[in-house]
Amino acid sequence: MGLSFNNPEYLWLLLSLPVLFITHFFLLKYTKKRAMKFANFEAMSRVAGTTFVTKNITILVLRLFIILLLIFAAAGTAFWYKGNSNKNDFILAIDTSASMTAQDFDPDRLGAAKQKASDFLDSLKTRTEVGLISFSGATFIDQMPTSNLDLVRQKILLLDIAPAGGTDISSAIITGTNLLLNSKKQKAIVLMTDGSNTAGPFVENIVQRGIDYAKKYHVIIYTVGIGTNQTSIGYVPEGMNIMAVYDEETLRLVANETGGEYYRAYDEQGLKKAFENIGKNSEQGYLSFDLSFICLSIAILLLFIEWGLINTRFRTIP
Repeated sequence: MGLSFNNPEYLWLLLSLPVLFITHFFLLKYTKKRAMKFANFEAMSRVAGTTFVTKNITILVLRLFIILLLIFAAAGTAFWYKGNSNKNDFILAIDTSASMTAQDFDPDRLGAAKQKASDFLDSLKTRTEVGLISFSGATFIDQMPTSNLDLVRQKILLLDIAPAGGTDISSAIITGTNLLLNSKKQKAIVLMTDGSNTAGPFVENIVQRGIDYAKKYHVIIYTVGIGTNQTSIGYVPEGMNIMAVYDEETLRLVANETGGEYYRAYDEQGLKKAFENIGKNSEQGYLSFDLSFICLSIAILLLFIEWGLINTRFRTIP
């Protein structure tokens, strides 16, 4: 749960609150001096037992709240919480590095991932938008989010091993998140890989950067680890050995920090089960409630209350 702002630049106006606080007491001091020219309020207070010159703290608090609420309304404040919904948009992120040619799956890891991802589309509800990205040492957008799931399926079947070496998980997360920015539904990335992040010397920090970016935009990530062992050796058709060092800890971290789930797929059945669970669990995600109108309405109500008070109980005389 938390707050987000569609127009965060308006939050700079919060600096006006201390200015209002200081101005209030400065003008109060000036008003008090002016009032003392016409009557001895201190003597009247002793006789009547009433304070005729107050600090108008009630008015100050009301005005502070009015400005605060107006700023929140202008900033497009939204409250995010986790709940159930049948409205989801997905990005399928599939590892296409050379190690995905390992034949511990039928016909190989990439082929199995493509088949199960295609089957996953059949389980989705109508009006769900799905996008497709492939990643190795670089990330490629194969299909922008669309409700035409047949088109997505065609693009999945066309995926092939990428010429770029390595596995850049962080880049895949950031790219997938960017494709979901305009979605008004629950946003989720399904990330499938058999390797660890090899994007640079500070791997942990780079992956965390991707995680933080996804969390900023309330994107849930489901991670699927493909391979029979934590350290797997696959064989490409030419006979060259490819070693994929599977980083289970990183995939758990990505899923746990973004509110998703981690799945370990040792074989085709495990991969199928992972997608079935993702389909069920994806009904729960981050939902938003727009607070802008509520903030504006309360601010207007408080403005009328403040106007009534300064013309009655807190009226300045003469």
